[in-house]
Amino acid sequence: MTRTLIQPTGPAHTRILAYGAARGENLVPNDDLIAAIDSSDEWIRQRTGIVTRARANAQTTAVDLASRAGAEAIAAAGIDPAQIDLVIVTTITNPRQTPSVSAIVADRVGANPAAAYDVNAACAGFAYGVAQADALIRAGAASYALVIGAEKLSDIVDPTDRSISFLLGDGAGAAVIGPSDFPGIGRTVWGSDGSKADVVGMNHTLVEFRDGLAPWPTMRQEGPTVFRWAVWEMAKVAHQALEAAGIEASDLAAFIPHQANMRIIDQFAKQLKLPESVVIARDIETTGNTSAASIPLATHRLLREHPEVSGGLALQIGFGAGLVFGAQVVVLP
Repeated sequence: MTRTLIQPTGPAHTRILAYGAARGENLVPNDDLIAAIDSSDEWIRQRTGIVTRARANAQTTAVDLASRAGAEAIAAAGIDPAQIDLVIVTTITNPRQTPSVSAIVADRVGANPAAAYDVNAACAGFAYGVAQADALIRAGAASYALVIGAEKLSDIVDPTDRSISFLLGDGAGAAVIGPSDFPGIGRTVWGSDGSKADVVGMNHTLVEFRDGLAPWPTMRQEGPTVFRWAVWEMAKVAHQALEAAGIEASDLAAFIPHQANMRIIDQFAKQLKLPESVVIARDIETTGNTSAASIPLATHRLLREHPEVSGGLALQIGFGAGLVFGAQVVVLP
């Protein structure tokens, strides 16, 4: 007689319970970077909207930033760290290929022996992590999840590169996701286009560096190509995420895009025809582009500066190297 497997099921709905954040210890103004790229404070502000960017001390790692943000999120959620049985860290700056950032963070925040793994989806990473945590909890594979976007991008910056170096910052943003009595995370619209893999990413491999064939790998991008893709193609994805959630732009309390560039954010708002009542996250001005950390960091700041959006709907969308993208509507804690 063939036995039937027991297939677990979880709660019908999930939501984000709380956020945590950790930014690099130093605020680096444009004036500190302009000599290396033969530029000016005005040029950087006009092109990106960035005034300062957060950068970590030399001894601080992405693991450290992730641990600080994760611990804050768990405390804000008001649950025992031992209840966290899934930790997902999304990052491109793990200082070591292995072990994972997530396993170390799980231990540091008191969630050992939670399931733990890293996600490499660059600037879309947090949206990817939220999608996975939502699905795994509803499938009964986890009870509470800690999702963290963490980056120390200053480790992979060439200060003389004019394409991306002045954009990048360091930080980590975390969210605790758990069961809910109501739908708190909408269906994720996500995908990739590997045919454009060379548009943004690392300029060399670690093997080339090891063999003396290339310098230390750093980030590069084709700025105009990325800008056009983000503004036109990602606006379509944002619309699809609204449709998937069954809402309209006018139903939103907040719009939280990846903090890539202030001009991209402004164009997004126009494409989506957001009403003035929608609060738009603009954390990039003082934090810079922190890749996978940018959406949760921006959300953390938004909730602190605009407490009136708490409990409202937010559209978040990430997009970057891969090329990859992900968007979903969430209920803000």
